[in-house]
Parts: sequence; C-alpha cells; structure tokens
Amino acid sequence: MKKTLLMCMLVGLSFSCSDDFFDLKPQGRASKEQLSNKNGVNALLIGTYSLLDGVGAGNTGRQSTISNYVFGGISSDDAVKGTDAGDQPEQSFIEQYNWLSDNTYFLGKWWHSYDGVARANETIQIAGSPDIKDMTEAEKTQVIAEARFLRGHYHFEAKKMWNNVPYIDEKIYNAGDPNSTKVPNTEDIWGKIEADFQFAADNLPATQAQKGRATKWAAKAYLAKALLFQKKWDKAKELLDDIVKNSGKKLVANYHDNYRTAGNNNSESIMEVQFSVNDGTNGNNGNAGDNLNWPYSATAPGRGCCGFYQPSHNLVNAFKTENGLPMIGAAADGSLDTYNKVDLPNDEGIVASAAFTLDKTIPVDPRLDWTVGRRGVNFLDWGPMPGSTWIRDQAYAGPFTGKKWMYYLAEENSTTHSTSKRNVNNNYRLIKLSHVLLWLAECEVELGNLAVAQDLVNQIRVRAKTGSVQDPTVTYKVEPYPAGTFAAKGADYARNAVRMEQRLEFAMEGHRFFDLVRWGIAEKVLNKYAAEEAVPGKEPSGRTFNKRGYMAGKTFTQKNLYYPLPQDEILNSQKDGKPTLKQNPGY
Repeated sequence: MKKTLLMCMLVGLSFSCSDDFFDLKPQGRASKEQLSNKNGVNALLIGTYSLLDGVGAGNTGRQSTISNYVFGGISSDDAVKGTDAGDQPEQSFIEQYNWLSDNTYFLGKWWHSYDGVARANETIQIAGSPDIKDMTEAEKTQVIAEARFLRGHYHFEAKKMWNNVPYIDEKIYNAGDPNSTKVPNTEDIWGKIEADFQFAADNLPATQAQKGRATKWAAKAYLAKALLFQKKWDKAKELLDDIVKNSGKKLVANYHDNYRTAGNNNSESIMEVQFSVNDGTNGNNGNAGDNLNWPYSATAPGRGCCGFYQPSHNLVNAFKTENGLPMIGAAADGSLDTYNKVDLPNDEGIVASAAFTLDKTIPVDPRLDWTVGRRGVNFLDWGPMPGSTWIRDQAYAGPFTGKKWMYYLAEENSTTHSTSKRNVNNNYRLIKLSHVLLWLAECEVELGNLAVAQDLVNQIRVRAKTGSVQDPTVTYKVEPYPAGTFAAKGADYARNAVRMEQRLEFAMEGHRFFDLVRWGIAEKVLNKYAAEEAVPGKEPSGRTFNKRGYMAGKTFTQKNLYYPLPQDEILNSQKDGKPTLKQNPGY
C-alpha cells in the first residue's frame, strides 16, 4: 500500500510543472506541420485523386464507383440491375424509381462526394500556407489548380445527383470543427463549380508528365460540360471549339481501343481515372467499384461473379440500323423512334442446352457488339458467348451482359489483373474527344448550325464504320448521315440524332440517366421504356418472349429528376437544433 502511494506521488511530481503529459498527438494522422512541405502537399493531392475511382470513402465502392452504373445506368433505359431478384434490393429500388431517403446507396454516394471535397480543401489550405518553404509559388499554384479541378469534379457529381447541394470551399472547411461544413443547400452552386474549373483551366499545363493528372484541356472540357448542364450553349461551344482545334487530341482508329488496357491514355483521352493492380492494395485500385458487374461463370471474364448491370432489350434494339442510320423519328424526345417496335433476335427464354442459331442478318451498328455480350456472337477472344450459362438468372434479368469493361483472354495475366480476375487495370475514360465532339454537336444544334452539327456526328459514325468489328459473321451496317439531312429534317430531328449518337457511343458508361434529365426528356422516355420493357417481346420471326415483367406499373415522376438527399445527412446537418440541409421536393 505504501509502495503504491509512493509511486503515485512520484508520478505526480514528475508532471506537476507541465501539461505536456496530457497533450497527445492523434495517432495515424499526419499533422499540419508534417505536411507543410512539398512531399506532404503532393501526398495530400494524390489522396484527393485517389477517390476519383469512387473507392475509399467508407462505403462499398459500388455506391460511388466512377462508372455511376447504378445512378446513371440501371436508373435509365440502358440497363437493368441484373443478377437475381433478391440480390442488392437497394439497387432494385433505384431501378424501379422507388427512391427512399434511407437507401444506403444514396448515403454512400454522398459520403464519397463530400469526402473528395474535404480532401481537396485540405490540400488547398496547406498548399497555400506560407509555412511551406520548399515550393515555388508556381508549384503551389499548380497544386491548388489540380485540387480545385478535383473539388469541381466532386461537387459536380453531387450536383447532378441531388441538384440542391451545399458548396464547401477551403474558407468554410475546418477539419477541427464538425459544424463548419453544416451549410444550407439552398444556393445554386453551378457558378462556384464553374469557378473551380476556370481556375484550373487558367493555371494547369496542357500536358502532365504523370498520366491521370488534370490538364488545362481536361478543365476546359469539364467546364464546358457544366455549361451544357445549364444550357449555356454559346459559352460551352467556345471552349469545345478550342479543345477540338488546339488540344492535339484525335479519335483513335478503332472504337474498342477506348475500352481495353492496351488503349489506356491514348490520343483520344482527355481525362482518365487511372486503375492499377498488384500495387499492394489487394486490387482496390483496379475498378473495384464495378467488381460485381461480370458474367456469372467461371469460364467467362471475371471468372465467376456476380451478374450485375446487364444491358436492356431497349438498348440492344437501339443499335439496329436502316440504310446504315439509326431508326429514329423527327421528335427531339425520341417518341417517334421505331427501333423498339420489334426486338433484335436473342436467346431470352432459351436454355443453354437447347439448340440456338442467332439470326445475324438484321443490320446493326458495330458498336453493339463492343458494348453488349449476346449469345452466338464473338466475345472478344473468348469465342462465341454461350448464352445463359454466363447469366445468373436470365428469366429475371435478361440474356445480355455488359462488355466495355471486359478483357481479352490473352491479356489475363499478373500485369493486368490482381488475384481476383475482376480487378483490372483498364482505366475509366472520364472524358474523351468523342464526348467533346458530340457535346459540340449538341451546342451547334441549339445555336441553329445544323450542318456543322451533322459533320461532327458524322466524324463519330465514320469511325464506327471504318474501325474494327467484333464478329465478321454479323451484318454490320453504319453510315454517316447524307449531306443536308439535318437541315432538311429540321432542328428536332437533328437534336434527336445527336442524342441518339451519344447513347450509342457511350452506352453502359453511366451517363444516360443524367443526359435524359438535362435534356428535359427523362419522364417521357423512362415511362415509355418501363411500359415497353415490362411486356413480352417479339422477334421478326414472330417468336415471343418475356422481358422484365417487374417493371409493370413502375412510374417515373417529376420528383425522380433528382435523387433524395440521404436522411442521415439531413439529421447530421443539425445546427442550433435545426437541420441546415433541406430535402428535395416530393421526398
């Protein structure tokens, strides 16, 4: 007892003249002092870049993957959830327009967006500090410009999801005060997103030594995209023209070169999200957010999991052509299109053990078979797709599988894959020159320059015509629009043609839903899609088959133009007893 008392007294004497004993530094976190140098600032910036793939913000990765396959794909007419009815019901609710604010996918996407914003702000704060002595002002400015580009990207992701979102900059953000970011979402933040991209465009170089870092051309393209969302056609056109004329970017010869590892960071690429494998992260840097979106077979790419994100019949039918042109009508909202009246032959309802010969005589755009896997057609170098053995539940999700993120069997090795064959170093192309050309065509239509718009669309179609094909036994037929077509058929037809070209070119890349919303046609297009995808299909031969009956009665309304804010975030936003975030209308 006396020894114990003596020990206590000695401890008290040892620290009685100082409080340092109680001043403990946080463990596992670098201090501002440690980061206030060139290496520390670059580490912060790389950490901000690292969230571009959507993985690493405390969620599953699927909720915020850069491909946006849930929020931009299965919520549109491009794709269905896939797999089976009981798997990931949160995705089923999104697919069927049953959007509730407690859906964990919305929460995960919010976490990711604002984690990215926080990382960008911390980078900007420390890079701008006078305490840093080993960086020139020019070097500091470039870091800040890259961080502002990334902050613009993460805010853009939030804006297109929820519309009414808060903008948080480095002056608001205080890592030591959790209340600092509790700001209202009542202000339209487009202007501040524009300012971030403009600063980046003004201060970034045209090229970067390290692949994946933002350039002035990436910033200008992203700024133009923000302007497109606001229908600021003339300002967007100026930027897009500059990129086309002066960036040095050019279309690659073969369409599919944009969707394979060998084509990473090619001449068409303006901004890519870099994927890597075997780098010590257990594959988390190699498209990990999409690692469920593979054929359900050990003999297929991905080697056995999990059957999510399957193309819809509507998307497949959209690739049919007539005289080499899309089967569209003279209505900007696509209501007069004819491509979905009869279905392209397929093996829906035909088991793998049953005889099946695909009718390959119906003309289709060759981009179909670089985008969609279908029975009887070559699947890269894996041979003809065998049918339902690659599909988890064909009766529920249909006969097709996505193809753009798949890989060649000959490339299945330790250089391109992690131990899990579903983690691949095939980059996600965030912005390509093809985006720029079709965005520019969109501007030209809205500004009345229909002939110029047609020329831009035809550049994309000529590449589709002259590039390589996947299966020489299929009847591929794609042609540029004949001279004067847009002018003769009018602005609505031209507008629809440009929109259709964007769908065909970027199908299954996660853009479709957001495009439909910004074009103002989402409600009409998606209600028509739900009604048609729910009823039996019919092939030219007269064979009928069931499609996605679970879409019967599903209705897309005005409130579905934007997703509900996560209820948890509204509750967490309370300040002085009141939430600072306001829920979107209708939820």
